[in-house]
Amino acid sequence: MKIGILGGTFDPIHFGHISPALEVKQQLALDEVWLMPNHIPPHKQGTHVSTQDRLAMAQLICDELAGFKVCDIEAKRQTPSYTAKTLSQLNQLFPEYEFYFIMGMDSFLSLNKWYQWQQLFSLCHIAVCKRPGWQLTDQEPIQALLKHHLHNSDKPSTAGTGEIFLLDVTQQDISSTAIRQQLQQGNIPTTTMPKSIQEYIQQHQLYQAPSSTQSK
Repeated sequence: MKIGILGGTFDPIHFGHISPALEVKQQLALDEVWLMPNHIPPHKQGTHVSTQDRLAMAQLICDELAGFKVCDIEAKRQTPSYTAKTLSQLNQLFPEYEFYFIMGMDSFLSLNKWYQWQQLFSLCHIAVCKRPGWQLTDQEPIQALLKHHLHNSDKPSTAGTGEIFLLDVTQQDISSTAIRQQLQQGNIPTTTMPKSIQEYIQQHQLYQAPSSTQSK
């Protein structure tokens, strides 16, 4: 099976996560996409709601979309969620699966700063979604990787790992930060999140301004 992995804080999850994942699933003919919320993000100071809430919101999305599942391997970890460690563990648990790690161009440009990033090419393929305002130029250090790993679209993929797929997806300039700011102001961003996520946030009183936060 071909499995796409989309990780992140999902704080909260929104169409900027979901829509590209759907398009990647279709373009690469993936059997499943696993949404993988992390517990302790290595590149951020923390999250704004609990891991339990973020897992619950991801599960709501998977309940609505065929072929989507929640992967809680990082949510259960009590140490920072390094992708190389996660993919190594997933390969041990599911040696028969072929993994495609999904990321945006902004993340890909800093891949060479990730923990043990070179190991990724022996653990998975990398599906890179182009993002608004982020361009890959010859000056980028990561450019050299493409010469060795870029998938030739004229040929079918035969390798089990190590290829980079550059994908055109529908451009969506949506950020969790902007959504949280709207929610703190008492506004529900109806165009950037599925209705099920909006309802969950309202029901559990998430992302409220500190002065209006009520005990749960």
